[in-house]
Amino acid sequence: MSASPADLVVTGCTVLVHDEEERIAFREDAAIVVRDGVIEAVTTAAAAADLAAAMRVPPRERSRAWGRIEARGQVAMPGLVNCHTHAPMVALRGLAEDLPTEEWFNDVVWPVESNLTEKDVELGARLACAEMIRGGVTCFADHYFHMDVVADVVTECGMRAHLGEAYFSSQGPQGRDRSLEFALSHRGAADGRITTALAPHAPYTVTDADLTATAELARAHGLPVHLHAAENRDQTDTSLARHGVTPIEVLDRTGLLDTDLLVAHGTGIIERDLPLLARTGGRTAVATAPRGYLKFAWPDTTPVRALRAIGVPVGLATDGAASNNSLDVWESMALTSLIQKSTEGDPRWLTSRQALHHATLQSARAVGLGGSIGTLAPGRRADIILVDLTGPHTQPVHDLAATLVHSARAADVRTTIVDGRVLMRDRELLTLDVPAVVRELGRRLPALIDRSHGRRVQEYDT
Repeated sequence: MSASPADLVVTGCTVLVHDEEERIAFREDAAIVVRDGVIEAVTTAAAAADLAAAMRVPPRERSRAWGRIEARGQVAMPGLVNCHTHAPMVALRGLAEDLPTEEWFNDVVWPVESNLTEKDVELGARLACAEMIRGGVTCFADHYFHMDVVADVVTECGMRAHLGEAYFSSQGPQGRDRSLEFALSHRGAADGRITTALAPHAPYTVTDADLTATAELARAHGLPVHLHAAENRDQTDTSLARHGVTPIEVLDRTGLLDTDLLVAHGTGIIERDLPLLARTGGRTAVATAPRGYLKFAWPDTTPVRALRAIGVPVGLATDGAASNNSLDVWESMALTSLIQKSTEGDPRWLTSRQALHHATLQSARAVGLGGSIGTLAPGRRADIILVDLTGPHTQPVHDLAATLVHSARAADVRTTIVDGRVLMRDRELLTLDVPAVVRELGRRLPALIDRSHGRRVQEYDT
């Protein structure tokens, strides 16, 4: 560890670490030393006691710079990753409630989305990023429209993001072309904090020909793909009845399983799909967002245990706030653990430590960033959150992992750091003005939610 001043020192905390076998462990009375956006050392508080810190920040933020953060009573964790969401859809939070999936899409969401403007997307993205930063999410994978605007918001607010411009085959070849153009023009943006993907919507809205073309483009340009597939069992059953293949088999025959692929939801993955997923030619991962499955009364959930058994990473997600009502990955972590116990009939699966592994390193791998984030270790990007466990709902602490998964809440996150830059300190957001966003979004809502025109961006028919 260099004796020269560090950019940031977080000290006195308990640090969540992964051992050589990727098991969760905790180091007490520890310190994290950050230089140039990278973790230089995870050491003892005593070893870092005399280390000077002068955090490098943009000039306009110097008055709010804290080069040294005393974090006693707090747990330092890798920043959470929301592996699948539609961030701007926070503008539709609570608009389409208590509806089956088909009515939710056709009667409310897709008619409203036909009204979307770039400004609506910008405001939704700002509000979503604020919510995620306050909840300890440092990186999110987004799949939506007008993604140039979302990339601008990410650049400004300091988060990390994996972004894809969604398209349907009903848009013609222009939709696929826009998805490619966005992915190529924004990959590596925001000083490397933005990665990109091609983003066909789903096998039921994108033709086999377009999926095949997407796979070819992904291989030609070295791009991953992010899409919905086998979202629920009804989709799988309908695909089998109409085409004789499952949605996962569609991905296989169109070549998408030979790309680096992030599959959203996968609650309709069945046993015959598992051999295909086990021998993919690329890095295949699945994102699970359990709260939405409960709201839609889907009979199944993502088969986490079966996927893990064949080596497929499963990351945690929220989906969009129009279906999930929040972007709270803490809730996704607790629900994943509880629902897996119920589904498997086994209280030993998922354990709290396994849930933390999915929320950190598994989620980082799901979005293709397993080599740079997801664990607090030397050489990793300094995406760090500090969680305050001094509240009455988290005391006493008999099992720290269980306390984090089943007792802690998003509101217990005190500080959020991305690339060594403090985005929230002591619950104060430093890069986003929420009241201004809420006021402007409120003025635009009547035009956004109008459905009298009878349009919709797509038809849900599975």
